[in-house]
Order: sequence, then C-alpha cells, then structure tokens
Amino acid sequence: MCLAFTLLLGGISLGQGEQASAADNYKFDFGNGGVASGYIGVSATLGYSASTGYGFNTPANMQNVSASGTGVGSDAVRFLTFGTKSTNTFNVDLSNGLYEVKVMLGNTSRASVAAEGVYQIMNMTGNNATDSFQIPITDGQLNILVTEGKAGTVFTLSSLEITKISNNPVTNRTIYIGGDSTVANYYPLASSVQGGWGQMLEQYVNGSTFKVRNMATGGQFARGFRDDGQLEAILKYIKPGDYFILQFGINDTNAKNETTEAQFKEIMRDMVTQVKAKGATVVLSTPQGRATDFNASNVHSSTGRWYRAATMALAAEENVTLVDLNVLSSAYFTSIGPAATLNLYMSGDSLHPNYAGAQKLAQLVKNNLSSQGLSGF
Repeated sequence: MCLAFTLLLGGISLGQGEQASAADNYKFDFGNGGVASGYIGVSATLGYSASTGYGFNTPANMQNVSASGTGVGSDAVRFLTFGTKSTNTFNVDLSNGLYEVKVMLGNTSRASVAAEGVYQIMNMTGNNATDSFQIPITDGQLNILVTEGKAGTVFTLSSLEITKISNNPVTNRTIYIGGDSTVANYYPLASSVQGGWGQMLEQYVNGSTFKVRNMATGGQFARGFRDDGQLEAILKYIKPGDYFILQFGINDTNAKNETTEAQFKEIMRDMVTQVKAKGATVVLSTPQGRATDFNASNVHSSTGRWYRAATMALAAEENVTLVDLNVLSSAYFTSIGPAATLNLYMSGDSLHPNYAGAQKLAQLVKNNLSSQGLSGF
C-alpha cells in the first residue's frame, strides 16, 4: 500500500495558509506544530477559501491535537463532528481526474476515512496508521474527513498527500472485497501481527491490471455490510471490468445478529444483484474453518460451518464464481497437520489468522481464481 507520490514543492517548507503553485498535487501537514519540509501546514482554524483552494469547511468543528509520532506524525487535527455525510470536511480544489490519496492518522485507536460522502478506508487502527486509496474527482473538489470506526474514540488526521495520476476520472480496474475480521485489513499493513486475507490479496494480484480495495471489517455480517455504508461505497465506483469478492457467514451465524440461513442467503443475493447490475464480476467465497476443526485422523473439515451451504447454493443460482475457501483451506490444513495449522492463527485463537495465515489464505484464493480463468491473478 505504500505508493510513491509526486513531491510537490520538494524541499520547501510552506507555512500555514500559503497557496501551492500547482493545483493537482499537495502534501498537507495538519496541526499547530512544526511543518515538515515539503508540506503545507494546516491548522484546525484554517477555513476553506477559494484563494488558497483548500481548508476546513467548518473549522469550528476542528481541533488541533498532539500525536505521538515524529515529523508529520507529531501533531494532528481532530474531527469533532463526523459521519460519512458530515459537512465537516477538509476541502481541496482539484482539476477533474483520478487521484491517489495517502492519509496518516494521528493518535487514533480505530477510525475510517470518508470522502465524497462514502467510506474510502475502513477501520484504520493504531497511532499514525497509514493507508491510501484511488478516487475520481468529477466536481472540482476533494471533500475528505476521518470518521467513526469505534464509538467513543477520537478521529484525527496527521497528514494528507494528493497526487494526480490521470486526467480521466475513472478508477483503474479494481477488486473490491467485502467480509469480516478474517478478511479485513490490520495495521501497519506490511507488518501487522494479525492479518485478513483481503489485506494480503494485493501481493498475489497483477498490480498492472488491478487495484485492491478491501472494505471488510471486524465483526461485520452480511446485513450490516449492505446497510451500513460499505456496499454503498462500492456501488458508487464499481464498474464493468471490476471484481467484487464477497465472504460472510461467520458473524451471521451468531445469535445476536438474528439472521437465519434463509435470510442470510437473500441478503447476499441482494448484494450480488446490485453489483451485477453495475456490470462487475461477482465472486462468492466461503470462510475458512477454525484451526481446531480436525478429527481423530487429523483430517480438517469445516463444511458444516458458517452457512456454507447457502453461499454455495446462491453461487449456483446466480451463476457467479465460487471460491470454496472452506474446503480449500481444510485441504491445506490437513496437509500440514494440526500443530502447523495453529501456527497460522493468532495465539490462543482458533478463528483469526495471523499475518502468515492470512497470506496463505490469500494465496489459496488467488490460485483458485486463476484456475477458474479469471484474469489478473
């Protein structure tokens, strides 16, 4: 995820409120501390004006705060009001086109990034967490904010880098992923202890063909993903040539989520139908089982878990590609045995993969999609 960015005004430290000489590439350092070389300093008090071309839409709802990092990560701004539809945004005038946006949070336990009224990055965790995304600008302005990932926590932004990569305001071909904690991103992306296979899939994808946008989040289930804004973000951008990989079932089987298998199947069908209507290719995946799903003969099997039968039936009924990760992972776990399988999961946890386990699951997904003839793998 750490992409090279064009450095605007390299080596020149701009003070708060100074206007950049080019309108398509920016590096902002937020807070009221020192301004890192090559960045534009932005205090929480800076309101948007057409003369500078950037600033906060409602600075009264912003606050300067410290952060525990160094350089641009030593201070930040806090968003006092939030939500994907909030008008409390940082606005940047940009010519229309496709942009790469890199964000660094301040001291934030869990927060999401939204822009243009929808989620862009889900549940970034840890101080100075960093990630990036592509976004098409079609109205001459980027409107971005940091919003709730966990109730009761603060939502902060330390730095923002914006680089224009094309005059054509259309995203590159993209693999969108929906799922739960076994699929989600964990931070730092390159060295997290825990991992989700969606986080790792980019390692196994032809980067010249596809970008990967992982919208999975811990604890999520099908109805929540559909109704709480994650599917909305995908539907805003997904297009013919893109893929949508959807894996749920683990949390749907939890009684607290009040979802029968029949209801689960129809919620999943609704998402499949909406994405197919956009002309994209849908892939359904079944979740892997628990690390401890071995029988007395050391054969791993989890075929009765996580509403797998409903996912398989739906794939057949809707004529979409199925990755039966449940069976694929069981075959691999059987081949390496119970002890080695446990080593692919978090310590004391039979459900959640660690970094290495998530890598292996991503590789199994990639290999299966490649064997089924999907391009880009």
